[in-house]
Amino acid sequence: MSTETDTQTEKQSRFGGLDGYRIALYTVLGLLVLFFLTPIESGLVTSLKTATAVTNTEPYLPPLSGAEFSLENYATAFDALANGVFNSLLFAIPATVVSALFGSFAAYGLTLVDWKYQVPILVLFVAGVFIPYQAVLVPLSRLYSIIDFAALLSFVWALTPLSPEYANLVELAVTHIAYGIPICTVLFRSYYTTMSEEMMEAARLDGASVRRIYRRIVFPLSTPMFAVVLIYQFTQIWNDLLFALVIVATSSSPASPVTLDLAGLGVSMQGQDFGLRMAGAFIAALPTLLVYIAFGDEFAEGVAT
Repeated sequence: MSTETDTQTEKQSRFGGLDGYRIALYTVLGLLVLFFLTPIESGLVTSLKTATAVTNTEPYLPPLSGAEFSLENYATAFDALANGVFNSLLFAIPATVVSALFGSFAAYGLTLVDWKYQVPILVLFVAGVFIPYQAVLVPLSRLYSIIDFAALLSFVWALTPLSPEYANLVELAVTHIAYGIPICTVLFRSYYTTMSEEMMEAARLDGASVRRIYRRIVFPLSTPMFAVVLIYQFTQIWNDLLFALVIVATSSSPASPVTLDLAGLGVSMQGQDFGLRMAGAFIAALPTLLVYIAFGDEFAEGVAT
């Protein structure tokens, strides 16, 4: 009798936490995971199929035979997107780093340094976050028709194998830096408001200047938020197509970014090559995934704070 009682007690302790609420919760979570992963799974298996298999099989079914399986889509997509990936890295990396640094500087001045008119300036930064891309397209086109970066950077074209068309990448970098500073400032400010005011005051009493406090205290403690901002900003810049369409305009340009090349990949008069487009999409998404992996731990810490 005692043995049966012990067995029942063990089963209850093992499954006692699985009440109706938890079962419903896990079911909903499982369905949400399935909902979000199904398009990724369908895109992945489609990228591994031949054109005939894509047409004759369901999109979520993997290639079931050697005749249906092919890596040719990835080879073709890589050849088509390699230059675009290089061009995107040329402007995305400096634009991400510069906008993050400027956002950190601005947030430090608006949060941990006392001076007049901080609130109105902060309001302007916050307002800048909500300006839609479409509202600045015409002013951007007008601005870059006045400022000729190709002529200003003529010494770069003379010293490097780059052509004057790469001035468009400078314009893209400047645009994304200007557009990224407001959101970077807001993110950094939310982090800096949690820093110890006593620590800052002690540094001031020791004779530390504003610059020294930032360099020795604020900047080293900002690593988690830098990870958050770098991942967010790099993803936004890397995935942008609208500014690329306005500034670069055509994928035939040697300076076209990867999003512009991807938009026309696998499209012809005969229709769309879905396997090739899916392979290109996964190749184009790889850098953002690598950035998240590189800064994943710091990202989790920064989000938690």
